[in-house]
Amino acid sequence: MPRPPRAALLSLSLVLFGGGAALQAGTTTVFAAASLKNAMDEVAAAYQGETGNQMLPSFAGSSKLARQIQQGAPAQIFVSANPGWMDLLDQDSLLAKDSRTDLLLNAIVLIAGPGAEADLAIKIDPQTDLVGALHQGHLAMALVDAVPAGIYGKAALTSLGLWDGVADRVAQADNVRAALRLVASGEAPLGIVYATDAAADASVRVLDTFPADSHPAIVYPAAILKEGDSAETRTAFGFLTGDTARAIFLRHGFGVAGD
Repeated sequence: MPRPPRAALLSLSLVLFGGGAALQAGTTTVFAAASLKNAMDEVAAAYQGETGNQMLPSFAGSSKLARQIQQGAPAQIFVSANPGWMDLLDQDSLLAKDSRTDLLLNAIVLIAGPGAEADLAIKIDPQTDLVGALHQGHLAMALVDAVPAGIYGKAALTSLGLWDGVADRVAQADNVRAALRLVASGEAPLGIVYATDAAADASVRVLDTFPADSHPAIVYPAAILKEGDSAETRTAFGFLTGDTARAIFLRHGFGVAGD
């Protein structure tokens, strides 16, 4: 894929990182899947408190972040919500050698918000009547062919034989947090998000968790980007994959790969 001109990259960095902060010494920019926002903000604060240096997370869907990295966006670390987008960067030789590691685990859940019936109860299985539960509303999901949460959700619905019945009732959002907001605001009665997203918003409730065998394992790989590799980046990456960050991720409901 051809790289954009230098001026375009500078403009992109200014938009993403609020000026030149990402280029200052002592700052490590982390491109992180949108579902990591609450936990990563806390990890970044802990890192600054311990080291005096800044970890600057930039959140979006993993697909969007991977494409920006391919186009030369200035970042040092990438945490994806699925292995596929990290594989793509690996194939393009954009990752620092031997830095890739599986970091976190998650689950996907069916949630309801203010737009759903207050007494609605659903058990997810091949007999689930999602269309009936939606009434005239839509099922909020992240982009089902690009964003990991949407990919996992579509895979689960397909495995259970539910996708064809509900496909034309799906409201697709740019990332999983945007799908969560559709449900939390009442714009969509039901949605499919990560368990950690549902736990982060008190205005939604979990109806059920999708069976683990209905979709590929939800694994978040992390890696240092080759162009951003440095001793400083290695220190930040060590913190991100270390005990303090691990405790934060666990507190936010993530599983830690390897446990």
